[in-house]
Amino acid sequence: MEIIVITGMSGSGKSAALNVLEDLGYFAMDNLPPALIPKFVELFKKAETMDKVCVVVDVRSGKYFADFTKELKALKSDGVDAKILFLDAQESILVNRYKEKRRPHPLDKSVTAGIRKEKEILNDVKLAADFVLDTSRMSLHGLRTRILELLNLKIDEALKIYVSSFGFKNGILVDSDLIFDVRFLPNPYYISELKYLNGTNAATRDFVLGHSVTGIFLEKTLDLLKFLIPHYIREGKTTLTLGVGCTGGFHRSVVIATELGKKLNQLGYTVEVSHRDIS
Repeated sequence: MEIIVITGMSGSGKSAALNVLEDLGYFAMDNLPPALIPKFVELFKKAETMDKVCVVVDVRSGKYFADFTKELKALKSDGVDAKILFLDAQESILVNRYKEKRRPHPLDKSVTAGIRKEKEILNDVKLAADFVLDTSRMSLHGLRTRILELLNLKIDEALKIYVSSFGFKNGILVDSDLIFDVRFLPNPYYISELKYLNGTNAATRDFVLGHSVTGIFLEKTLDLLKFLIPHYIREGKTTLTLGVGCTGGFHRSVVIATELGKKLNQLGYTVEVSHRDIS
């Protein structure tokens, strides 16, 4: 089991880092008292449904934060792959961020005094951290990229692609990022023996894919996606939803959505295919 423990200075971007890891498939929890970390891990060990977990642990735990180092050592001795990601920033930057948010520091009414107290408390934790990031001049996109690098994740792993077929007569796929209209393709609906066989059926699939126009469309669409997807990833996009629509969402769109999913998967992307109106 892998657990990333995010800690560091208040205002350094710990919540943003937690969101980045959650988007990457980690189960995420904010402001977990150190004493609860082992119980939290044990819960997921028993469930056997999640092997990647990230938590934020910081001085908001008050006096319980003193148990941080002890609990981390106990986890590692129990065979858990626990890593500490420590976020820091320059004092002036932290003060400005607090002014922008108009929130009190958890350790003192004076933001500056609170930051200095916190720095002293966290000194040993910072020295023991596996990764230290200074977020002073870092954008959210930069933070995400840096976390990917530190955790040795391929940038393609940060994007999940959803491909869904649908029928225009039942309404457009409202949550899609890109829509492909395949109503120009030959329609199996008008072939008596295919009329009631949906796009997952081999005969329907062979009919749709058997026309040269289908092959050209798939080739050109894949070329477009090969160009677009890396740019979406660089901009920090973590999900991409592709809608493939035909009249009823029963024949052509089902075949094309399935084929696009296969081809994108072959390119190394994580793809999930669904068919909204197939029933």
